Amino acid sequence: MAKYRIIAVFLILAGIAVGYFDALHFVNPDSAFAKPFKLGLDLQGGVHLVYKADVSEINPSEVKNAMEGLRDVIERRVNLFGVAEPLVQVEEKGILKTEDKRGQRLIVELPGVTDINQAIKMIGETPFLEFRIENPNLEPTATTSVYEAFLPTGLTGRFLKKARLEFNQTTFEPYMTLEFNDEGAKLFAKITKENINRRLAVFLDGAPLLEKDGGIFAPVIRGEINGGKAEVTGQFDAKELKDLVKTLNSGALPVPISLISQQSVGPTLGQKILFKGVRAGIYGIILVAIFLILWYRLPGLISVLALAIYTVLVLAIFKLIPVTLTSAGIAGFILSVGMAVDANILIFERMKEERKEGKALSTAITEGFSRAWLSIRDSNASSLISSAILYWMGTSMVKGFALTLGIGVLVSMFSAITISRTFLLALGIKGENKFSRFLMGSGIN
Repeated sequence: MAKYRIIAVFLILAGIAVGYFDALHFVNPDSAFAKPFKLGLDLQGGVHLVYKADVSEINPSEVKNAMEGLRDVIERRVNLFGVAEPLVQVEEKGILKTEDKRGQRLIVELPGVTDINQAIKMIGETPFLEFRIENPNLEPTATTSVYEAFLPTGLTGRFLKKARLEFNQTTFEPYMTLEFNDEGAKLFAKITKENINRRLAVFLDGAPLLEKDGGIFAPVIRGEINGGKAEVTGQFDAKELKDLVKTLNSGALPVPISLISQQSVGPTLGQKILFKGVRAGIYGIILVAIFLILWYRLPGLISVLALAIYTVLVLAIFKLIPVTLTSAGIAGFILSVGMAVDANILIFERMKEERKEGKALSTAITEGFSRAWLSIRDSNASSLISSAILYWMGTSMVKGFALTLGIGVLVSMFSAITISRTFLLALGIKGENKFSRFLMGSGIN
């Protein structure tokens, strides 16, 4: 039994150490070891925005790449404003739902931002860049806009890799270079090859990128341009080009977007929800611990100790991944505590059956854990399958619930089978006497 005692002491010390670091950010937030939990929008407060992306002009096979590019651009954009841990994600459709390729959605969550108008402005200022070719068949009228005088080419900000401000080494005049990715470089070469002697203009949110001397900057294509680089030259001010470069690098949208839903969660409401969730979890664990000790006595006390270690291990994992805790995620964690208790109850009831058959106490403990394992495995497997399906098909809130539940179930199997068994065997109870029968018995009588 010596090895079980050593392992039991190690588990207790490890649980205390992990629990200490879990709680350290409450005791001393300035400590280098303090790592706070990552809280979701509903607990921390902030802004939730839903945008609809117009992908009607994009080939259906390229919609996924366009939406991923849109997500990356907006995430980079909001990061420039110092928003802590923003969440920008494409709303994924379940396999049983039909996808609307003409109206993809993008979800933007900005924790800590309380001014919803500021958040909308932050996203709305992100430009939509596109290259358009002169329409030779158009007969301009008084109502014809500059934008309508040029035809779309399919080359947009989605293909833009980087914009740079350069200076001519001889004249020291500023100019801007636009570098495209590999796909954009091929498209740009194709456009310039097929439209020689026609003007190519760059538009930003439907307006000409640069205007000079009462007209727009639209150079004539003299030949095919390879290499994926375009130069915007002319009598331009360096500050004007510098601002344009900054704007383009901060995020040229690959597709146009429009706001369709907005919601603001105040920090006070978020803290109130967090407090209620944590309090409910504490009350639940205390009531479960009282039941286990009163009904299962010594094994119940052991399971409570294992449950405490289980709790701090799960919370530590939430920090390490890190898991964004939402109200639904806290509910998933509390539910996983019930799963951990359920496994211990199966083991203890199996131990009682073994003792009723006249087996020695140590044998009953070993057999109880061994034979209860099959039931624990099957019940937890079904819970893990459910969690995986919810995570795969659910929305962000449902995914948080599924993730915390799945992690909790996995750790609960370890705590019930390994930790509880180690502690019971470390006690070394072998003899059958009145005191040992009372400790290993059940019920309140």
